[in-house]
Amino acid sequence: MTSFRISEAASLLGVSDDTVRRWADAGIFELSIDSSGRRVVDGAALAARAVQLAQTPADPSAIGRSARNRFVGLVTRVLVDGVMAQVEIQAGPHRVVSLLSAEAVRELGLEVGSLAVAVVKATSVIVETPGGAR
Repeated sequence: MTSFRISEAASLLGVSDDTVRRWADAGIFELSIDSSGRRVVDGAALAARAVQLAQTPADPSAIGRSARNRFVGLVTRVLVDGVMAQVEIQAGPHRVVSLLSAEAVRELGLEVGSLAVAVVKATSVIVETPGGAR
């Protein structure tokens, strides 16, 4: 069973250590003691809380698509160089970078501060774990 120290759990959820302790006191998840005598949060309980806290802005396009990886966010950078462009979108904690034609950037009206949805459909996704983890 994977478990995380309070400080690790707080960092993964983007909250303070005190918030994790308050959630444990409120019964949102249970703390246990590891072999070193430290209070820890079960990884599965932490993952469930992360899902509960995930707030995705509503997708403004209202179009059905097969791609499930949709990141709604704000355009933070647009670099146009000749026929190609690079657009960066900040979608919550995720930075998504796309290379597309300069024509598409103009047609979509993409500029810093505009709302955009990055749609990712990949045939290959790499999953990594920290060294030594099983």
